[in-house]
Amino acid sequence: MSNKMAISGSTIMSDTSLLHELFINEADHIEIGEFENEAAYQHFLSLVIKSNKSFGLHSPLFRNESIYDLIENVQFEPEKAWVQFETEVKRMAEEGAAYILVHFPYFQDESDDPNKKIEEGLQKLSCLQAKYNLPIVCEPKLGMWKSPKGIEYLHKFPISVWERYGLELCIDIGDYLLAAAKLSVHPLELIQKWQDHIKVVHLHNIEFLEGKYIWIPIHPSHENDDVYFPVKEILSFIAKHNNIYWVLEHTPHSCPKKEFVMEGIQWLKEDILKIE
Repeated sequence: MSNKMAISGSTIMSDTSLLHELFINEADHIEIGEFENEAAYQHFLSLVIKSNKSFGLHSPLFRNESIYDLIENVQFEPEKAWVQFETEVKRMAEEGAAYILVHFPYFQDESDDPNKKIEEGLQKLSCLQAKYNLPIVCEPKLGMWKSPKGIEYLHKFPISVWERYGLELCIDIGDYLLAAAKLSVHPLELIQKWQDHIKVVHLHNIEFLEGKYIWIPIHPSHENDDVYFPVKEILSFIAKHNNIYWVLEHTPHSCPKKEFVMEGIQWLKEDILKIE
C-alpha cells in the first residue's frame, strides 16, 4: 500500500442520509463508525461495494455504545467494552474492513500505574488482532477537560514493550496539538518516537469558540495566519513514511465550503505527500 487519501464519517457526523457524500473521487478510503442502526450500516456497505473504496471502522460500530472504556469506566464497565470490541473486530474481519481503530490508551486524567494498564490492554488487543487477523489501530486521546495525560503516558511508555505486541497507531493531529500546548512541548516531541508505528493520521485543525473547540479542515492559509496551528512541519515529518491512511476528520460545525476542503486536499497531496 502507498499513502491513501481518506475521509471520515465525522465530516457528516455519520448521518445516514448523507453517507453518499463520503464517496468523493479524491478519497480511496472511508473511516467511519457510530452508525444510527444496522440498516444504516448495511446501506453504507452497499455503497462501499459499488465504489471499490476500502473502509475502516472507527469503533464503536453503533451510536451510544462504548467509545472510551477499555482501560477505565467512562460510560461502561471495561469488561462490557471489551466484549463489544471483540464482537466488532470479528465482524469487521468477516466484512472486509482494512482495519479497526479504537481509542486507546484513553485516561480521563491522572492514573495509578499507567504503564501496567497500557500493557494489559496491549496484550488483549494483540490477541484479538491475531485471533481475527485484522489490524487494530490505537488512537491515543485527550481525556476529560482536554487532559493530556493519556498522550503523555503513551509518550513515556517504553517503545520496546509496545513493539512486542505488533499494534499500530493513529495520530490525531488536533489532540496532539492540544496536548503539546498543555505540556509546553512541540507536537513533534510527542510524535517522533512513534514514527515507525503510525498507520493512520486524523487530519484537522482547531477553531476555538467560547471556551469550546471544533475540528476544521486543514488548509495552507493556516500556516502563517497567527490564528490557527501550523501543521505542515508535523505532517511532513510523518509523511517521510509511506503506507499511511490520511483521514480528513473535520466536522460540519464550521460549515466548511467544499472548495476550501478541496484546496486542503490538494495542498496535502502536492506539497506534503508529493502525490501529483
